[in-house]
Amino acid sequence: MFEAQETPRIFALGLGVDFPKALVKGVLDRTQNNAPTDIAQIQIIVNTARMRRRVSTLFIDGKAKLLPQITLLGDIGKHPKFHAIPQAISPLSRRIELIALVDALLRRNPALASRSSLFDLADSLAGLMDEMQGEGVPLEDISNLEVTDISGHWARAQEFISIVGRFLDLSQVRPDNEARARAVVLAQIADWQINPPTHPVILAGSTGSRGTTALLMEAISKLPQGAVILPGFDTDTPPEVWEELIADHPTRMDPEDHPQYRFANLLKSLSMHPKTVPLWHDTPPVDTARNKVVSLALRPVPVTDGWLRDGPNLGDLPSAMQHVTLLEPQTSREEALAIAMRLRFAAEQGKTAALITPDRMLTRQVTAALDRWDIKPDDSAGLPLQLSPPGRFLRHVLELFTRPLDAEALLTLLKHPLTHTGSERGTHLLLTRELELSIRKNGPAFPTKDSLLAWAKDNKLDGAKSWIDWVANTFCGHLCDGPQNAVELAERHIGLAERISQGAQDVGTGDLWKEGAGREAMSQWVALRSNLDALPDLSTRDYADLFGGVLSRGEVRNPDAGHPNVLIWGTLEARVQGADLLILAGLNEGSWPEAPSPDPWLNRRMRADAGLLLPERRIGLSAHDFQQAIAAPEVWLTRAQRSDDAQTVPSRWLNRLTNLMNGLPDKDGPVAIEQMQTRGNDWLERAHQLETPIGANPAKRPSPKPAIEVRPNQLSVTEIKTLVRDPYAIYAKHVLRLAPLDSLVKTADARLRGIAVHQVFEDFVRSWDKGETAADLMAHAKRIFDSDVDWPSARLMWAARIARLADDFVAEERERQKIAMSSRLEVKGKSTLPELGFTLTVKADRIDLDERGGAYLYDYKTGAIPSKPQQLAFDMQLLLEAAMAERGDFDSLHPRHIEGATYLGVGSGTKSVEAPLDDKPTAQVWAELYKLISDYQVSNKGFTARRAMEKSKGFGRYDQLSRFGEWDETDQPDDGGVRS
Repeated sequence: MFEAQETPRIFALGLGVDFPKALVKGVLDRTQNNAPTDIAQIQIIVNTARMRRRVSTLFIDGKAKLLPQITLLGDIGKHPKFHAIPQAISPLSRRIELIALVDALLRRNPALASRSSLFDLADSLAGLMDEMQGEGVPLEDISNLEVTDISGHWARAQEFISIVGRFLDLSQVRPDNEARARAVVLAQIADWQINPPTHPVILAGSTGSRGTTALLMEAISKLPQGAVILPGFDTDTPPEVWEELIADHPTRMDPEDHPQYRFANLLKSLSMHPKTVPLWHDTPPVDTARNKVVSLALRPVPVTDGWLRDGPNLGDLPSAMQHVTLLEPQTSREEALAIAMRLRFAAEQGKTAALITPDRMLTRQVTAALDRWDIKPDDSAGLPLQLSPPGRFLRHVLELFTRPLDAEALLTLLKHPLTHTGSERGTHLLLTRELELSIRKNGPAFPTKDSLLAWAKDNKLDGAKSWIDWVANTFCGHLCDGPQNAVELAERHIGLAERISQGAQDVGTGDLWKEGAGREAMSQWVALRSNLDALPDLSTRDYADLFGGVLSRGEVRNPDAGHPNVLIWGTLEARVQGADLLILAGLNEGSWPEAPSPDPWLNRRMRADAGLLLPERRIGLSAHDFQQAIAAPEVWLTRAQRSDDAQTVPSRWLNRLTNLMNGLPDKDGPVAIEQMQTRGNDWLERAHQLETPIGANPAKRPSPKPAIEVRPNQLSVTEIKTLVRDPYAIYAKHVLRLAPLDSLVKTADARLRGIAVHQVFEDFVRSWDKGETAADLMAHAKRIFDSDVDWPSARLMWAARIARLADDFVAEERERQKIAMSSRLEVKGKSTLPELGFTLTVKADRIDLDERGGAYLYDYKTGAIPSKPQQLAFDMQLLLEAAMAERGDFDSLHPRHIEGATYLGVGSGTKSVEAPLDDKPTAQVWAELYKLISDYQVSNKGFTARRAMEKSKGFGRYDQLSRFGEWDETDQPDDGGVRS
């Protein structure tokens, strides 16, 4: 297939060339005159399964023929001749072993690092070990680094790095993936030196970015019939730039951030000059002019002199960039929507379109936007296992061990699609909804076994008793404190997950381990379980971090579910696959290129001296991905100008490209940029139009007029204020019989505080003795808060408020008790207006009676006390209670003379406010009540929304129902509402 030659056999394919297609064409052209069996002797090594599938498909197209052997780079070690090399242990096993050793080191010397960084330190050591083995760097090269360690950091780091040495010493017996891969490559090279293969061996598509791969590429290029084909080779790079890339730089580091540096370094090691590398096939690039512009923009620093010298030699820039679109929306949401629209349009045209970005959050946003058109993209990365239904379910179950069970966690699990899937899921969902409504309305915030069983006694639905027994016994009581045996904790976790998935029948495991995601979750669990014996005792929080890390490494992918023409690729897939449209998204610094991960062990200079990977090398690989992708037939370059309300910085490559073109006005560079932006803005405008809501007339201010017979005939004294201020709320509650759904996430809010504080003072007054003190009041507060308030911080804060007013309240209470002969607490009452068929109800906080039978009414207020004008006009609660007491409408109380009515402030301090009985006698109060109720017994009287709110920005419980915001208080009420 190849002519004999003395130099290594290296070929290249240019930027913008469909690499698999050109690879196949080159093979077929070189074997067209050979016997049909010769092609079957060719061995082609590629680096991804996707590329292998595409190359195989391209060979199959056309007339019948024998196929070459197409293998993966990672499959070389599967050959039987390498079975003598021990099999690699799993990365998870190595990580757990490292965790155990780091844990032991931290126990011996806690000053080295915080235990909260245990897993991060183990991960970082695992990464360092992989690099050392992949690049062939012995531990001595790191230990012998000359470091000025003033702060002692290097001494601490070496204690951790010494752990790596233990594994490197065992790499011959128990190698990890990188160690075995290097051993396999070295064994293969040694075998080839003795028995070189006579059949063609072609390694295609690798860049040689890792040391082990580079060794194999060098060895194959020197075989008698070996060849290496480099992807994305920049044929426009001038000789002086290549010289810069291959030159030694004693005073500064090599320009590894250049996209072609890896090729230059490989060719340098083979004593070849880049300009002597021939093309594998004469397939022309899509756009030679565009490739020249990008090549010039990405030259190694300093670049300005090259731009000034070679920029004027470029052709017409608008023509070169005519198929490039620049999209720069304000937010990532706009970016995702515009990308989704373009992908949809490509699918309609029957074209292949691929989104390429390292930003996984952006890809999920695009996927969500495509869902509105029922388009599911073919995502090469799949769905992270931790975000799949089984992954989320297992993490929710694990929370039962790490924090107290609250209502939100309980309902989240009960409503999960994998819960109670063994049998009778319909009944389970029905009872779950009933339980949720009860918890939303009555609590508790932190369900317990006793509270759940109490709910079942009041619920008459079939199966409620047995179901709630299952809930109470399954979900409660799993919180663990202190270190736990890792194996036992893991088995309890998975066992509980299986019981919850099965349901009340407690047979089987439900649907937890079914489908692709379930099988992947089971695989990860089995791998974890087999390695847990090596771990020390862990807290549940540590185990949760470990389990979450294991799930994050898994992925779920269904290759048959995605749209064949709408693709989401990683940068690796984009190197060796072609599409009609490539969208390079998220082109901001920190995203593309990604910000380098912090290295707790070695700084940049130390890594260079040791021969490890530099951050610039990863940036160079990203730059090569960018240079290849931008050479596609049609390209989109997108970036959001803001992220999380902060301004973003354009990617350095996009910045260079636009700066170069802006500096070439003679070549119409600014015009080219404007045209690119115009094309992007056209799509952005379409996205805005898609998001623009359909015009609709705003709702009018409602004032419904229901029939007389359905209007409320009973209200409480506290609802009279609502009837005056917001009649629509009365209509919604009593006519429509609607109630706002309480929050599932209970908090220590004002309502709960009012109930608890009322109970404190009620119990204190009920047990009053002449010797009562502030300490007795605080004892009542502690008892009630401990039993009724689930939040320790709220208990302490509310108790502190009562402590501030306790002495004053007790002193004032002594004066009140001198007047009172008896105190009635929580007194219920009812008054009727027979002429109107209306009943007024009440439950007074406290009514004291003196020796003459006179009544003193008290109402505790933890919030603001209504002022005198407010009581006269709107808030007539105490005035109405006084009128009812005077009429004898309270239970077991005869008509009484009202001696006084007082609001007792028990918020942050004591404050007493008298009801204005002198300004508005009870007879007047009753007459005004009669008129108010009679006004709403007329058919043409509407229940106007927010009729007389205290504040225009005040919140009403039914504002959403009345669509407040589409109208305001200045609008006239709508007379076209509900009528009789």
